[in-house]
Amino acid sequence: MYQIPEKLTAFTVYQNGSTFLGVADVTLPSFEYLSDTIRGAGIAGEIDSPSVGLFGPMSCGLNWRTLERNAALLLAPQSHSLDFRGSQQVQNKLAGIVTHVPVKVTVRGNPKKYELGKMEQNATTDSANEFEVTYIKVVIGGETVIELDKLNFIFIVGSVDYLAQMRANLGL
Repeated sequence: MYQIPEKLTAFTVYQNGSTFLGVADVTLPSFEYLSDTIRGAGIAGEIDSPSVGLFGPMSCGLNWRTLERNAALLLAPQSHSLDFRGSQQVQNKLAGIVTHVPVKVTVRGNPKKYELGKMEQNATTDSANEFEVTYIKVVIGGETVIELDKLNFIFIVGSVDYLAQMRANLGL
């Protein structure tokens, strides 16, 4: 590969694909497999065995500079769909050309917390939303690299759906 990924140069935050939410920093969720310890006859010790496609709780956070109307409305007790659209700077090391690659992370989730923040003269409020993520899709350069839909038993990495057999086994 001749591309050197350098940085995320800019991004925007949208609700339901079209409503611009404002200026925020985003903390994206982590993927941590559910696991169980396996031990017993025939195993020299213990193995922490991850369950394919099954993940623990996943949180997504939005941090706001000020009190925002749209941030407050995200407290409504329903599933919210958020798009984080960015542009990543990459450099072609052979040609010496800097270009930008689109990235998009879509999450759906329910509100867990809304912090109003603090009120201090001539300072940001540092308000924040936190969501429990039930769906996430990561697209880099137009290619879906990860898609997880916890409620519909879908877990795709690259082009492989690792829960397809499980759905078939469950009659889903």
